[in-house]
Amino acid sequence: MQVLIVEDKRSLAGHLGRALEGEGYRVTLAYDGEEGLRLGRTGRFDLMILDIMLPRLDGFTVIRKLREDRMRTQTIILSARDSMPDIVRGLDAGADDYLTKPFALNVLLARMRAAARRVPERAPEGLCVADLVLRPYACELQRGSRMEILTRTECALLESLMRRAGNIVPHAVLIEEGWNSEADVSCDNLYVFIRALRSKITHPGEIELLHTIRGVGYSLRCQTC
Repeated sequence: MQVLIVEDKRSLAGHLGRALEGEGYRVTLAYDGEEGLRLGRTGRFDLMILDIMLPRLDGFTVIRKLREDRMRTQTIILSARDSMPDIVRGLDAGADDYLTKPFALNVLLARMRAAARRVPERAPEGLCVADLVLRPYACELQRGSRMEILTRTECALLESLMRRAGNIVPHAVLIEEGWNSEADVSCDNLYVFIRALRSKITHPGEIELLHTIRGVGYSLRCQTC
């Protein structure tokens, strides 16, 4: 797997690069946002590990520009900025995962393995619930006449919900299918991703389809259809 690390602290970037190479990954380093964006646009990389506080171009802008270019490279934000607004902003910009510093290497490796397993091997059929259509291979949803691009994590979560439409999907099932069991993901992490996903599924004036079952999980259903 080809991994791009975009991190301005050279000692951390070097240490992380060597650790990943020791696990069998092929690693390229970039030390500022503009270089990260240039390399990310080449399409050479399977995964990008991206800091937020970068010189020349911040990480939020890097991931947003890549998604605008329809580059769907799996991206894990790795940042010391650990507030809920920062995490939400990173996910809304198009990141697939968000891990805060300081971090344990084995947790990052588990998140990377989970990201690799989320890459679809074939193009499954589209899924439909009411006027919502999911095309998993393209990571796209359609609601009426509008289209939304999903991150691979959002796509995996929505596919899990749509395949069980009308039923309650427990937190544990969504975490398993969104990240796989070895990734260290909490219900709080899941909430952040569901929040971002809900904002793409339902715009103002549209019927709510994604419902929270407090303390249990989530359900995708049209209560008024």
